[in-house]
Amino acid sequence: MYRTLGLFACVPVGVVLLTVAGCQTESPTESMVRVSPPAVAAPPRHDLDSAREVAPVPETAIDLSAEGAVARGVAEAVVIDTRRAQPQIQLPAPGSTSPRAVKEILPRHQRRETVLPGQRNALAVGTLLDEARAMPAAASWPAIGATAWTPPDPTLAVGPTHVVTTVNMALAFYSRDGVVEYSNDLSNAGNPGFFEPVGAGGFTFDPKCFYDHYAQRFVVLALEVYEETQEAYITIAVSDDSNPHGIWYKYRTDAVISVGFTTYWWDYPGAGYDDQGYYVTGNLFGLNQGGWAGVGFRVFDKSSMLDGSPVIYATLRDGNAASVQVAQQFGASPAPFFVSVESFSSVRIQAIRDPLTAPTLATTIVTVPSFNSPSGAPSQGADDVDLIDTRILNVNWRDGNLYAAHSISSGGRNFARWYHLDTGNWPDSGSVAFVQAGEIDAGGDLHSWFPAIYSNRFHDVALVCGTSSSSSRIRVNATGREVADPLGTMGALTELKLAPVNGGGRWGDYYDVAIDPLDDTTFWVIGEYPESFGWANWIASYRITAIDMSFFNATAACMQGPDVPYPSGCEKSDLSLDNDVDLHDMYEIQQIFDT
Repeated sequence: MYRTLGLFACVPVGVVLLTVAGCQTESPTESMVRVSPPAVAAPPRHDLDSAREVAPVPETAIDLSAEGAVARGVAEAVVIDTRRAQPQIQLPAPGSTSPRAVKEILPRHQRRETVLPGQRNALAVGTLLDEARAMPAAASWPAIGATAWTPPDPTLAVGPTHVVTTVNMALAFYSRDGVVEYSNDLSNAGNPGFFEPVGAGGFTFDPKCFYDHYAQRFVVLALEVYEETQEAYITIAVSDDSNPHGIWYKYRTDAVISVGFTTYWWDYPGAGYDDQGYYVTGNLFGLNQGGWAGVGFRVFDKSSMLDGSPVIYATLRDGNAASVQVAQQFGASPAPFFVSVESFSSVRIQAIRDPLTAPTLATTIVTVPSFNSPSGAPSQGADDVDLIDTRILNVNWRDGNLYAAHSISSGGRNFARWYHLDTGNWPDSGSVAFVQAGEIDAGGDLHSWFPAIYSNRFHDVALVCGTSSSSSRIRVNATGREVADPLGTMGALTELKLAPVNGGGRWGDYYDVAIDPLDDTTFWVIGEYPESFGWANWIASYRITAIDMSFFNATAACMQGPDVPYPSGCEKSDLSLDNDVDLHDMYEIQQIFDT
């Protein structure tokens, strides 16, 4: 393994790996003076069961006490080649270890209820159509199952050749037909663990992953917190190309935030991107003593991370927000967007102006149909599924259209609720407008919950969610809408996976959905369900708009089957530049002609 230092000179890494990281805070009226921080040795492996004691404020804490303060830091990369890990598949069989709850290790903290009452309104909320919209594609398989931790909190990233998924506290690379090719712990439990070379200890939690279609890279992040040593980190890795096998640039950045005499750690991250940066949010809970400081926003200048250069990052704070999610963005946008719940009839929309040069938060409040907090969702023969609260679960932005989803309750049942907003030119000018909202009413006594929403280039919208009732096991379901469907509506649910056993209780905090970069049309989803060995996850793909394969009849003579060398006379048909003429090239042709 090699480490990037200074002007990218690589030196062997021995017993101790060093991470250079430091922060300086600027107020809105002060200029920033960069100070070269000292090297800090990676912490030892932590005893997760050690006594928890209140410690003094570390001198290196990132001070965000001042209103509008911005703290800047720099971190260097550790360059790791995953192909050198032996064995390539390190995760044990699902359920082979006794699971431990993540909350048992986290510092003591209490969920912050910041939802305001709001003004009740009669804005329309749509429901499901009789006709299904989700057309399952070929991909469908079980993903990572029951690790040593619970809940799993699954997320998903899809590239041109592989699918990556993360759970507490592991990740895996799959071929697009479901063959696991690599798996590892995200902590130091591997050989080595995925984030161990940058100093990660025995507790990495709430991981996220996504595929950056601009840079054609996979991104994986996880949080760390060690109360006994008063440390917290945002640890992030970027692949060097669109194939997750091989080189990754890994960074470990300080996440201990100081507000006055209290330090705070990050919990429940949001993760997203646009053409400029990678963005991470998190709830700020007291570390050296109890307390709450709102939400942290971290901005990574991704341009330097694409070749393993030292990354400059900025950190901001909003003391009035909670559980903010970050948009994954498609198209030319004026700023990165963020969404959270403001009241029981409004959402808080935020953007960061000039995120790489002079980041400042802009905030607006948008009225949405009224709702109530979700309660536990009943599940056959098991405890109710814990739906936590009203927090926004994921956000997608495409060409001015902002989509978000969360769990709510109405009339004694829980529903997956989704929103579509028009951002226009905001935050540069104008305002954000409410367009439509809908709920997933599966009928009868079924409850729907933990939705994840995404859009494609046709402006189709996909949604994955769970359903259950006192007489029904948990199901992973897909639905969606075509752009011409009546406002607020989605198609009837399509079942992707029915749990083979009863289950419920403390659930993963979200499902996830991603778009296929090959066609920008097919949706991929992951959803949690119970198995005999504990929790499990199901990956599947589906479409809303069918791809018109008849368009490709003119190239049929060049198509001898999937992934075969192209024949003489068909050289120009290899549009995906992979030395094969196959379905990938069909997608390329379709994109060129925008059919």
